[in-house]
Amino acid sequence: MRSAAILVRREWGPMWAAVRAGLAGRGWRAIPLTLTALCLIVLFQVAQHQRNRYWGYGLVQDIGFVRAADPWWLALARTPLSLFVPAADLPVWGALAQVLLVFGIAEITLGRRRTLLIAYVCTLAGVLYTRIGVAIGPDGALGLPAADAQAVDTGPSGAVVGLAICLCLRFRAWGTGILVVVLMVGEMVGKPNLASKEHLVAIVAASAVSAFSGFSALRRRRLSVGGGDGDAGRSGAPPAGT
Repeated sequence: MRSAAILVRREWGPMWAAVRAGLAGRGWRAIPLTLTALCLIVLFQVAQHQRNRYWGYGLVQDIGFVRAADPWWLALARTPLSLFVPAADLPVWGALAQVLLVFGIAEITLGRRRTLLIAYVCTLAGVLYTRIGVAIGPDGALGLPAADAQAVDTGPSGAVVGLAICLCLRFRAWGTGILVVVLMVGEMVGKPNLASKEHLVAIVAASAVSAFSGFSALRRRRLSVGGGDGDAGRSGAPPAGT
């Protein structure tokens, strides 16, 4: 029992400490992006079940439905809002719970802008993959059937998976990260549809964003150290100890 507690503390302790510090004194005000996302999901969920052309299903379709068959400019214009349009055939509470937990932790620990960037990049990667997969065809290893070009591709699941991977990498929660990957691979094997494949794409996209961010941070630190030494040498001050 004690070893399990130590393992849990090691896996999630740093993340929990960062979340607790971020919430201290601010409460719900610490996650405005997450709260906005939750409100948008509820709004779109209600609207898409109203058969009104101007403010119901028709409006949601016009501003948030993405299909691989759409022109690129239209898909790009709709992609940001498509992230908050829940799948009509799935319970909305699942999307709300995922967004509250993962978006909330990410907003507090990674920052609002980075959270939004990762969410958008992972969603956009899924949109791009769908087009490539349809072009490859069902016979290719990464291919998709032609019917998927007409599939409505919405929802926050790809962004949630990507953010979860970034959080695991950020806090070195290796066990949780491996579990997420295993679950997504298992989903793809058991139900190889568009959504399950996009989740794997989100993992790759999130890993690439994290690697680029880590490389950029390392490069800035090296430049800062090098620049500091160079500035000291140019200042004319004598070396320490002389």
